[in-house]
Amino acid sequence: MYTSVFIAVISLALFWMAAFTLWWQMHAWRTPEVLASTRFDRPDGEGRLAFSLLLPARHEQAVLEHTIDRLLESSHTDYEIIVIVGHDDPETAVVAERAAARAPARVRVVVDHHETKNKPKALNTALPSCRGDIVGVFDAEDQVHPELLAHVDHAFRSTGADVVQGGVQLINFHSSWYSLRNCLEYFFWFRSRLHLHAEKGFIPLGGNTVFVRTEVLREAGGWDQNCLAEDCDLGVRLSSVGKKVVVAYDSDMVTREETPGSLVSLLKQRTRWNQGFLQVYRKKDWQQLPGRGQRWLARYTLMTPFMQAASGVIIPLNFAVAVLFDVPVGIAIITFLPMITAMVTFVFEIVGLHDFGRQYGLRVRLVHYVKLVVGGPFYQVMLAGAAIRAVWREQRGRNEWELTSHTGAHLTGAAAVEGVSAVPARRGRNTGSGGRGPSTSGPSTCAASASAPSTCAASASAASGSGTSAVPVAIREDGTQ
Repeated sequence: MYTSVFIAVISLALFWMAAFTLWWQMHAWRTPEVLASTRFDRPDGEGRLAFSLLLPARHEQAVLEHTIDRLLESSHTDYEIIVIVGHDDPETAVVAERAAARAPARVRVVVDHHETKNKPKALNTALPSCRGDIVGVFDAEDQVHPELLAHVDHAFRSTGADVVQGGVQLINFHSSWYSLRNCLEYFFWFRSRLHLHAEKGFIPLGGNTVFVRTEVLREAGGWDQNCLAEDCDLGVRLSSVGKKVVVAYDSDMVTREETPGSLVSLLKQRTRWNQGFLQVYRKKDWQQLPGRGQRWLARYTLMTPFMQAASGVIIPLNFAVAVLFDVPVGIAIITFLPMITAMVTFVFEIVGLHDFGRQYGLRVRLVHYVKLVVGGPFYQVMLAGAAIRAVWREQRGRNEWELTSHTGAHLTGAAAVEGVSAVPARRGRNTGSGGRGPSTSGPSTCAASASAPSTCAASASAASGSGTSAVPVAIREDGTQ
């Protein structure tokens, strides 16, 4: 009797949790008006704000130069790039110094001398050096659209925002079976769910393509150097004191990134994000949110790792009990309710993958849809494992930063090949050096819990450039580059 009641309660709870998550995930597609409101407005051409763009880089010599060169292509007229390198990372420092020598009016290098390195420490090291009205954060492997700063400038001035969160999109969906789902998580998260969070007044910010008024950031004390999800923490703290956050996602303006290069790397990355969410939850800044609904949303979002870890154990156990043990037929049927939301989620993911391919000009083949469906259960096992690992690490007090390496898998070759479509890049401009231009160019719903790219996970069309010439981006017919 008690076993049947327990199974029924757990199954109903999982069903409603997954249903709520799915509804939130589809926020942007509720009406055409809502979808239109999620995009950047067209800039008026009267850029008035100055930007300080922070670029923390640790052991990123393989991709850093490309990112700096892309930032130097910006059409905005008033910005500086501050590259932060570790004192013990000479390889990355050489790349950064070389870029600063090419564009001394635009690029500066700041050295982080902390013995224990992490991203928030690097950002805080550079914050006193920022001269702009707005501080922007990018990652070392980012492919940034040349018109992004102009759109962000207009968004700040037209909305009165304290923070503008731009879109980020993993792009190399063809690299592996898990990269397909990883890309789709980002698509749903930045395309849809973050807009819901901004609308509700509680938002865990993304780790890059995020812009904050300099005085607001300094007033907040910068980033929490001991938090593994410093981006989420900053968003929660700013939300808690009523700062206005605007989110904009435009497939032409997103910052392109790559998925982790191995499943182990993805597991460690997701572990770090999950553990960071738990740290933010335990700090309790979210309790200062004025609305009960805001606090409920915050608790639900930040507790997702706990729910994922629990669901990773409960769902298989629940299913086994329903199949192997003698329980009433009604209870057995209830145990399959979470599977209904899982099936509905698969349908929306298939539609989302089609939309993702259409927006980015990538041909999605039948094999990709098969990988999406077949890989779903295995991906959820990985996410549950990362959540369990995050809880274990937090309980053991292990807070070391597990760095995600990057190889440039989202970048393109120098020339198009036969059978591929080519998209020309913009010509370089505003290098600030007088020399040559740049040399190179929501989350999947768990069957049991809410998801974020920082926990369960959540498209620029600009191509690569070389020198001042337009170089085509090679995109094969099967979606590979």
